[in-house]
Amino acid sequence: MGGEQIAERVPGVRRGPLSGVKVADFCWMGVGAVATRMLADFGAEVIRIEDRDRPDLPRRLPLYKGEVRAYGDIDPNPDPNKGGLFNNYNRNKLGITLNMRTEKGREIAERLIADSGIVTENFAPGVLEKWGLTRERIEELRPGSILARMAGFGHDGPHHRFRSYGPVIQAVCGLSFNSGLPGREPSAWGMSYMDNQAAYYNAIALMTAIYHRKRTGEGMYLDVSAVEAGIGLLGPDLLDTLVNGRPSRRPDFPRGNRLEFPDAAPHGVYPASGEDQWIAVAVFDEKDWSALVEVMGRPEWAIDDRFATMQARLENVDALDALLGEWTVAYDKHTLMHLLQKAGVTAGAVQNSRDLVETDPQIAARGTFFELDHPVIGPALFEGIPMRLSGSEQHNWRSAPLMGEDNDHVLSRVLGMDADEIGRLAAEGII
Repeated sequence: MGGEQIAERVPGVRRGPLSGVKVADFCWMGVGAVATRMLADFGAEVIRIEDRDRPDLPRRLPLYKGEVRAYGDIDPNPDPNKGGLFNNYNRNKLGITLNMRTEKGREIAERLIADSGIVTENFAPGVLEKWGLTRERIEELRPGSILARMAGFGHDGPHHRFRSYGPVIQAVCGLSFNSGLPGREPSAWGMSYMDNQAAYYNAIALMTAIYHRKRTGEGMYLDVSAVEAGIGLLGPDLLDTLVNGRPSRRPDFPRGNRLEFPDAAPHGVYPASGEDQWIAVAVFDEKDWSALVEVMGRPEWAIDDRFATMQARLENVDALDALLGEWTVAYDKHTLMHLLQKAGVTAGAVQNSRDLVETDPQIAARGTFFELDHPVIGPALFEGIPMRLSGSEQHNWRSAPLMGEDNDHVLSRVLGMDADEIGRLAAEGII
């Protein structure tokens, strides 16, 4: 790094509604890291504590800027500072390394906890206890502390020690079983949907505890289960099973792109011009249908009795979907989206990642993706968060920390160590 770049990365005074909040952050992967990123985005000082010998998996995944790989390809010598997932999950945080298998490493962690008053982690149950960092010990280190634990199954119950990742959580909580097409096997929800979804619950729980402590001075113990967060997404399917006794998988269910409550037809994704291009269309009432028919130029098929009412369209939905698809396939998906929206029909282009980053004017106007410089990968786009707070801003002061980048700053400025002591810690493999 050049001198100018180093100066830009030196931690300064944080801005935002959470400035003054300090977090000793042991989180890794996505479910914890995304939660603490939300705090860091709005001014909290989040000190990410890592083990140099056991890097976070997102540091090691070879998802690199500008390097296209086939699915499953690996980098035998991954650069821990290039990982795209890690860099996306950990912006605006400080980063230090600590060997928690050593007594000195654990002592330094305790001093950081005493200074911070908030501890976050999403290890398998028992890891924190192995280090002696029980709830009682953390309270001794700093009365009124908040301990936030984020696990797949929670920290009690017969399965609380089961290992888990996002795809496993999605299966156990019922999302996979309720997803897919009629007559087909259950469908997965992408790689780790629940890692990100549960992270929002973790952030809300942290904010609740911070507010409670500010009001009463009392600390809190947080225990968030990603499985339970996923159950909350089942919606009417769960109610239908429990109240009406209807199974979630039956000949006409799951319904794929078709909607069951309320009635809607057409409702689905239809082909657009070009390879693998699609548009979503949703018609909920006769007004919507009339508008769609007018946009289509009142074709003969659209005004026959098979599609005259919502009930009739539902009874003939297979034919309706096929005929509508024959019309939509002639249009560019974005052109058709604007045409239908102008007529009052709910419709949206099915966008891919390139559409989102390069062509969507709404996303661009909101500043959803923004650029940060990084000492190893250079300038890169990062995803923002979909909220705006009046009188405040998402304070993007730095891209994710390099491995151990803030060891000197944290150990000297926060814990008061001198250069000789820090040098000895490095030589002994403590940091």
